[in-house]
Amino acid sequence: MRPAAAKPAKLVRRTSDSVDDSLVSDDSETLTDRAYRLVEELIVTLALPPETILSEQSLAARIGIGRTPIREALQRLARDGLVVILPRRGILVSQINLKTQMRLLEVRRELERLMARGAAERATREETASFATIAREMRRAASENDDMTFMRLDRQFNELVSQAARNEFASRAMGLMHGLSRRFWYQHYRESGDLPLSARLHAEVADAIAGRNPENAAKASDRLIDYIESFTRKTIEA
Repeated sequence: MRPAAAKPAKLVRRTSDSVDDSLVSDDSETLTDRAYRLVEELIVTLALPPETILSEQSLAARIGIGRTPIREALQRLARDGLVVILPRRGILVSQINLKTQMRLLEVRRELERLMARGAAERATREETASFATIAREMRRAASENDDMTFMRLDRQFNELVSQAARNEFASRAMGLMHGLSRRFWYQHYRESGDLPLSARLHAEVADAIAGRNPENAAKASDRLIDYIESFTRKTIEA
């Protein structure tokens, strides 16, 4: 018998690149969760570039959320490596390091495969329906070359895999990597990346999970990481 799962976030497709609830979460989302999601998107999409000095007050005004949830969100972002908290000096958006990205991918390959397989084995009916929706929307983003929709779907996909895999240890480890990986992609994909291909590869993983096929999900995950590694090497060599 599968353990009960939290209700997946509701998928709503939009194309605006403003700070907005593009993939709207359900009513259970806390203010801290929302602050984290919106500030993370600003960092990942380079609206807040590396080495930007942040303040709770300015972020609260920008996204319309109080300072306490902002403070808690920044602590989470620091654990994710997206910001650096410097005692008595302030909070900085972290730098992007190419070699660190390659080391991250070594770990990410193994965890992504494990979690894709686990999600295909353990996802609930509601979750498999959400994966099918994500696959469909990923293909739409590919056909329209829509980077913001892709980025937001990617975040939704990562969260849903973490939920459906039901392995809290792997989920915690992956949570430290996804934001850094998406930011690296967003910085370099125009020069070295292929957004339609990346979106289609994500869709293949989502489809395999939706079809409850662990072996296909693992193979699709490896194909996705193969592409991401190739993209990263091109960036380093450029």
